[in-house]
Amino acid sequence: MKFPFRVSLRPVSLVVVLTAIFAGSAQLQAEPIPLPRAIELALAHSSNSVAASADVQRAFASYREIRNNYVPQLNAGSGLGWSYGFPLSLEGSAPALVNVVAQSTVFNPAQSQFMKAARTEWQSSQALSKDQRNATIQDVAVTYAELAKWEARLSRLQQDEALAQQMEKAVSQRLQEGVDSPVDLNKAKLGSARVRLHLAEARGSADVLRRHLATLTALPVSSIEIAPDSIPALPSVSQEEDLPGKASAVNPAIQSADQHALAESFRALGEHRALLPSLDLAAQYARLATFNNYDQYYKKFQPDNATIGISIRLPIFNSSQRARAQAADAEAVKAKAQAAATRNQVSEDTLKLQRAVEQLAAAREVADLEYQVAQSGVEASQTRVDAGSGTLHELADARAQSNERFLAAQDAGFEYQRARLALLRATGELEKWALAASPAK
Repeated sequence: MKFPFRVSLRPVSLVVVLTAIFAGSAQLQAEPIPLPRAIELALAHSSNSVAASADVQRAFASYREIRNNYVPQLNAGSGLGWSYGFPLSLEGSAPALVNVVAQSTVFNPAQSQFMKAARTEWQSSQALSKDQRNATIQDVAVTYAELAKWEARLSRLQQDEALAQQMEKAVSQRLQEGVDSPVDLNKAKLGSARVRLHLAEARGSADVLRRHLATLTALPVSSIEIAPDSIPALPSVSQEEDLPGKASAVNPAIQSADQHALAESFRALGEHRALLPSLDLAAQYARLATFNNYDQYYKKFQPDNATIGISIRLPIFNSSQRARAQAADAEAVKAKAQAAATRNQVSEDTLKLQRAVEQLAAAREVADLEYQVAQSGVEASQTRVDAGSGTLHELADARAQSNERFLAAQDAGFEYQRARLALLRATGELEKWALAASPAK
């Protein structure tokens, strides 16, 4: 007995056609965003990138604050006041119509080390900013690739839904004719329910990823349309290459930790050198008035007065400063240990990623071959149905198995992409890979 199922399953339902038409018109309204463009927008608008840039600016400002202590600081003001008797000082300065004070550091061993520490912390923040930049690129690339996976799955599932509905209708008719049993109808309904479940999962995941991509790029959600062809091919990985060593040499997190440890060493040295002598340049000009009784208590009075000289400080005994220096030594030791731990962690994680990529590549190949075998089974079942030697339910089972293998192959391919992108970030090649992609033509 032949089943005219090939003809009834091939036409796409009106619902699918209308959905494709509306989706096509929506895509015409929103221009697809290539992956490099999405990354550029995310780097310009991502809150994490903005915060990292602000941290760099703050560290640079802290460095300039310490460095500018060697530049004379000039302050002008007035200490107006009435004097009764001997002219007493006002907040440490003599009463004056105009008072100008200049001060700057000339020689200060501690300040010199603190300036080196601030400059090194600035360099550390630059490395952290680069690491955050790579994190943003990885986030965009993974989100983009996963969204491409779900959109491709949606396209496949919409076709599967139409076929499942036609299968359910055909089994229902065969049940009325007494050919199939109620169990067969329940199996057909189960197949339709599974497709609807996968559709709901795909729509929900795609919506979440599209909103996340919109948040990263500062674009409206309605304008997010991706171009899967803009995702560049992933470079091959050699398992013999020393990727952990390469990551240790270029990883920004390690560079930041090393710079921070060096800054703590400079800071500790500065705390020790605070016990050494230091010199400051100081100058002051004051315009005095007679109503402050200067002419009555000093032999010679003149309204314009100026002083310039060197202020010398010779620390003799300061136990609190010694304790502060010892605490800074401990912080330097801690920072050095943390830098070593960061280096070891990055090397270990990179090795794990390198081995995981090898395993995921093999798993992806297995999943692809299983899908191809399942698809061949569908074609063979269809041929037997056309020849009258196969049953409708065998074809349905073959299609269900093919659909599951397709989903598994998609998941395996994406997991490989995710791990490969993480490995590119660890070895410092992620930005070059992502921004080298050309937009889809």
